[in-house]
Amino acid sequence: MGKSTAGNLLVKEGYSLIDTDDIARQIVQPDTPALCEIKSYFGNEIISAEGKLRRDDLAKIVFSDSAARSKLESILHPRIRAAWQAEIQNWRTQGKAVGFVVIPLLFETNAAVLFDAVVCVACSAATQLERLKSRGWNESQIAARISAQWPVEQKIGASDYVVWTETNLEVHAAQWKRIFTTTI
Repeated sequence: MGKSTAGNLLVKEGYSLIDTDDIARQIVQPDTPALCEIKSYFGNEIISAEGKLRRDDLAKIVFSDSAARSKLESILHPRIRAAWQAEIQNWRTQGKAVGFVVIPLLFETNAAVLFDAVVCVACSAATQLERLKSRGWNESQIAARISAQWPVEQKIGASDYVVWTETNLEVHAAQWKRIFTTTI
């Protein structure tokens, strides 16, 4: 959808930002409690010889089995939420008036109610497909990931603002500036 590009633009403008995808990668580093719990449930085959999570192998399991995906989410989501909430508290302690949290599953995890405003970063289904293909995923893998999320139209409807990322960077940045001038 363009979350990384949006995040980069916000950081460039000087705003504080935390990306929950980064947190998700950090909490499953070798020997972390989350990785140990994942290994215990899903087995040794999803751990490399170096002790790292084999993300692609785990993805094959969880995107073909909703119960397995729910179990993984029950391991990861509370830890991810605790981390971004702690960061928000740090921002408040530091007196920062504005900060951004990138949460791909914002609505699915019922986290939207915890924010003053929600900005949906979106693009067309065709553009989304092309962007995901560029990650090396096939159409089956892409469909499995997309079906595990709310439809983008539903996310747009539940958001306070929408940034349409099917544009050049200048227009993308201008959309953010317009939001800033009307709300911040």
